[in-house]
Amino acid sequence: MDRRNFLKTAGAAGTIGISGLSGCLGVLGGGGEDADVRFVLTPAESDVNVKEQYAGVFDYLESETGASIEPKVAADHQAVLQALENDQADIADASPTLAVVGDNAGVTDVVGIRVAYGASRYFSTITTQPDSPIDSLSDLADETVVFGARLSTSGSLFPLKMLADAGLDVGDAPEGEVTGFTGKWSNDHNTAIEQLLERDEYMAAGTGAFVSLPHVPQSQLPEQVMNISSDADTAGTEDPELQLLAASDPIPRAPLLSRRSWEGSVRSDVQTALLDATESDLKGSNASDELWFTGVAEATIDDYEPVRNVKNTLGLEFGN
Repeated sequence: MDRRNFLKTAGAAGTIGISGLSGCLGVLGGGGEDADVRFVLTPAESDVNVKEQYAGVFDYLESETGASIEPKVAADHQAVLQALENDQADIADASPTLAVVGDNAGVTDVVGIRVAYGASRYFSTITTQPDSPIDSLSDLADETVVFGARLSTSGSLFPLKMLADAGLDVGDAPEGEVTGFTGKWSNDHNTAIEQLLERDEYMAAGTGAFVSLPHVPQSQLPEQVMNISSDADTAGTEDPELQLLAASDPIPRAPLLSRRSWEGSVRSDVQTALLDATESDLKGSNASDELWFTGVAEATIDDYEPVRNVKNTLGLEFGN
């Protein structure tokens, strides 16, 4: 697999929102004879066509279940939840945070956790530039930090938790005003790193490790990142170099979610097919972009307790 494609596409796991291809939530109408299963996708990094990325998954599901898959791409995380809540989607590629929010709302069930090369956990990081005066997270008080999407699990929520643990006042972030530093949010993980590199006033970036680690020397990685992360072997392989300020505790990878009120035998057929799928099943032969995950493992909402704890710590009201 091409390393750059893997790293860039992996970002789709950690973000939250929906539009159809026209950019409007309203295009997701009720199901019909031509679309037995409505599959909503969370938008990926800016340079990835997530619908094309999932082409092999859709082909596999149609072959295994006889269902017709109607894919739609969400505008953001909030729209994914809206689609499931309003009976405009049956199953979703979703973020870890959305698993918690959807469960709290009684809207979603966890189908399974997506696994990348055997790893069901990943990490969030906060990085800075090597010539920066920032040596620790506490040094970021009153400075500017750039993040991924506002409700991204690894690109916003876990970095905010790390900053709070370091004694910084995160205020009502990510939904409201930040008080102990200046927070800036971008569209995705790649953009956050680019802005850190390009804008002198940005002193650090909070992103998923799948984007930052290629720029971080392997000698800086904590032991648990080395032992758990499927991205650890990419450390230090790309320029320019970044300095690691902190890495999060392990985060459960992104789930596939189903609408709790979804009825009919096709639901169990689709869920069984996903859990039984091999890497080659999911990749297919026609996908133009590499799929970032290699399998789907059984999981329950209990697996997302670390995400629930971060959500509660931040007082996040998304979806309530």
